[in-house]
Amino acid sequence: MAFLGLHPPDPAEQEKLLGDIGPLPLQGKAWPNWIKALAVIVLVLIGLKIGQVAATPLGQNLSPMVSGSIILCYVGLIVLARFMLVSQTRITEDGIEQSWLGQRRVAWQDIQYAKFIPLVASKRLICFTSRGRPVVFQAGTRELQIAFARIALVYRRKR
Repeated sequence: MAFLGLHPPDPAEQEKLLGDIGPLPLQGKAWPNWIKALAVIVLVLIGLKIGQVAATPLGQNLSPMVSGSIILCYVGLIVLARFMLVSQTRITEDGIEQSWLGQRRVAWQDIQYAKFIPLVASKRLICFTSRGRPVVFQAGTRELQIAFARIALVYRRKR
Protein backbone atom coordinates (compact mmCIF):
# COMPACT_ATOMS: atom_id res chain seq x y z
CA MET A 1 0.00 0.00 0.00
CA ALA A 2 1.63 3.24 -1.09
CA PHE A 3 0.92 6.51 0.65
CA LEU A 4 -1.21 8.76 -1.50
CA GLY A 5 0.54 11.94 -2.56
CA LEU A 6 3.96 10.78 -1.39
CA HIS A 7 6.82 10.53 -3.81
CA PRO A 8 10.31 9.36 -2.92
CA PRO A 9 13.17 11.66 -3.91
CA ASP A 10 14.55 11.48 -7.42
CA PRO A 11 17.96 9.83 -7.99
CA ALA A 12 19.81 13.19 -7.89
CA GLU A 13 18.32 14.02 -4.47
CA GLN A 14 19.19 10.53 -3.28
CA GLU A 15 22.81 10.88 -4.41
CA LYS A 16 23.09 14.30 -2.73
CA LEU A 17 21.68 12.82 0.50
CA LEU A 18 24.21 9.99 0.52
CA GLY A 19 27.00 12.50 -0.13
CA ASP A 20 25.77 14.77 2.69
CA ILE A 21 25.65 11.89 5.15
CA GLY A 22 29.34 11.31 4.58
CA PRO A 23 31.46 8.29 3.86
CA LEU A 24 29.31 5.18 3.89
CA PRO A 25 28.74 2.89 5.62
CA LEU A 26 27.95 5.04 8.65
CA GLN A 27 27.61 2.83 11.69
CA GLY A 28 27.05 3.48 15.37
CA LYS A 29 25.33 2.41 18.54
CA ALA A 30 21.57 2.24 18.38
CA TRP A 31 21.13 3.39 21.99
CA PRO A 32 22.99 6.10 23.95
CA ASN A 33 25.33 4.94 26.72
CA TRP A 34 23.26 6.52 29.49
CA ILE A 35 20.17 4.58 28.41
CA LYS A 36 22.15 1.34 28.36
CA ALA A 37 23.54 2.06 31.83
CA LEU A 38 20.05 2.87 33.11
CA ALA A 39 18.71 -0.40 31.69
CA VAL A 40 21.45 -2.39 33.46
CA ILE A 41 20.86 -0.55 36.75
CA VAL A 42 17.11 -1.22 36.57
CA LEU A 43 17.75 -4.91 35.81
CA VAL A 44 20.12 -5.20 38.78
CA LEU A 45 17.59 -3.51 41.08
CA ILE A 46 14.80 -5.81 39.87
CA GLY A 47 17.05 -8.85 40.37
CA LEU A 48 17.95 -7.73 43.89
CA LYS A 49 14.28 -7.21 44.73
CA ILE A 50 13.37 -10.64 43.36
CA GLY A 51 16.13 -12.19 45.48
CA GLN A 52 15.09 -10.21 48.54
CA VAL A 53 11.44 -11.27 48.25
CA ALA A 54 12.42 -14.89 47.50
CA ALA A 55 14.37 -15.03 50.78
CA THR A 56 11.32 -14.02 52.86
CA PRO A 57 8.57 -16.37 54.05
CA LEU A 58 6.18 -14.66 51.61
CA GLY A 59 8.45 -15.51 48.68
CA GLN A 60 8.88 -19.08 49.80
CA ASN A 61 5.10 -19.54 49.95
CA LEU A 62 4.59 -18.40 46.34
CA SER A 63 3.18 -20.88 43.91
CA PRO A 64 5.84 -22.45 41.67
CA MET A 65 3.87 -21.23 38.65
CA VAL A 66 4.00 -17.62 39.88
CA SER A 67 7.69 -17.91 40.74
CA GLY A 68 8.42 -19.46 37.37
CA SER A 69 6.48 -16.72 35.57
CA ILE A 70 8.40 -13.98 37.40
CA ILE A 71 11.74 -15.63 36.61
CA LEU A 72 10.74 -16.13 32.97
CA CYS A 73 9.78 -12.45 32.64
CA TYR A 74 13.05 -11.41 34.27
CA VAL A 75 15.05 -13.57 31.86
CA GLY A 76 13.10 -11.97 28.99
CA LEU A 77 14.12 -8.52 30.26
CA ILE A 78 17.75 -9.64 30.42
CA VAL A 79 17.59 -10.85 26.80
CA LEU A 80 16.08 -7.54 25.64
CA ALA A 81 18.69 -5.57 27.58
CA ARG A 82 21.48 -7.64 26.08
CA PHE A 83 20.27 -6.88 22.55
CA MET A 84 19.92 -3.22 23.52
CA LEU A 85 23.55 -3.17 24.69
CA VAL A 86 24.98 -4.59 21.46
CA SER A 87 22.55 -3.20 18.86
CA GLN A 88 24.12 -1.26 15.98
CA THR A 89 22.51 0.99 13.36
CA ARG A 90 24.09 1.19 9.94
CA ILE A 91 23.43 3.41 6.94
CA THR A 92 24.74 2.05 3.64
CA GLU A 93 24.31 2.81 -0.04
CA ASP A 94 21.61 0.12 -0.10
CA GLY A 95 19.55 1.43 2.81
CA ILE A 96 19.32 1.44 6.59
CA GLU A 97 19.68 -1.54 8.91
CA GLN A 98 19.76 -2.19 12.62
CA SER A 99 20.66 -5.31 14.54
CA TRP A 100 18.08 -6.24 17.13
CA LEU A 101 16.27 -9.47 18.05
CA GLY A 102 16.05 -9.81 14.29
CA GLN A 103 17.67 -7.67 11.63
CA ARG A 104 15.67 -4.54 10.78
CA ARG A 105 16.36 -3.44 7.24
CA VAL A 106 14.82 -1.08 4.69
CA ALA A 107 16.10 -0.33 1.20
CA TRP A 108 16.17 3.27 -0.04
CA GLN A 109 13.75 2.48 -2.87
CA ASP A 110 11.20 1.10 -0.38
CA ILE A 111 11.04 4.28 1.72
CA GLN A 112 8.03 6.44 0.84
CA TYR A 113 8.21 8.82 3.78
CA ALA A 114 10.48 9.20 6.82
CA LYS A 115 10.01 11.08 10.07
CA PHE A 116 12.70 11.96 12.62
CA ILE A 117 11.49 11.76 16.23
CA PRO A 118 13.98 13.32 18.70
CA LEU A 119 12.83 11.73 21.97
CA VAL A 120 14.82 12.23 25.18
CA ALA A 121 15.79 8.57 25.53
CA SER A 122 16.23 7.76 21.87
CA LYS A 123 16.43 9.62 18.59
CA ARG A 124 14.35 7.64 16.11
CA LEU A 125 13.80 7.54 12.41
CA ILE A 126 10.49 6.05 11.35
CA CYS A 127 10.52 4.90 7.75
CA PHE A 128 7.15 4.31 6.10
CA THR A 129 7.60 1.84 3.29
CA SER A 130 5.70 1.06 0.14
CA ARG A 131 4.34 -1.99 1.97
CA GLY A 132 2.67 0.35 4.47
CA ARG A 133 4.51 -1.08 7.48
CA PRO A 134 6.73 1.42 9.32
CA VAL A 135 10.27 0.42 10.31
CA VAL A 136 11.79 2.19 13.33
CA PHE A 137 15.53 2.77 13.75
CA GLN A 138 17.32 4.22 16.79
CA ALA A 139 20.40 6.45 16.75
CA GLY A 140 22.71 6.43 19.77
CA THR A 141 25.46 8.60 18.26
CA ARG A 142 25.49 12.21 17.14
CA GLU A 143 26.54 11.24 13.59
CA LEU A 144 23.57 8.90 13.21
CA GLN A 145 21.21 11.51 14.66
CA ILE A 146 22.39 14.10 12.12
CA ALA A 147 22.06 11.55 9.31
CA PHE A 148 18.52 10.68 10.47
CA ALA A 149 17.53 14.35 10.41
CA ARG A 150 18.90 14.71 6.86
CA ILE A 151 17.10 11.57 5.70
CA ALA A 152 13.83 12.85 7.16
CA LEU A 153 14.25 16.16 5.31
CA VAL A 154 14.76 14.44 1.97
CA TYR A 155 11.98 11.90 2.53
CA ARG A 156 9.45 14.35 3.96
CA ARG A 157 5.88 14.47 2.75
CA LYS A 158 5.54 16.15 -0.63
CA ARG A 159 2.13 17.01 -1.92
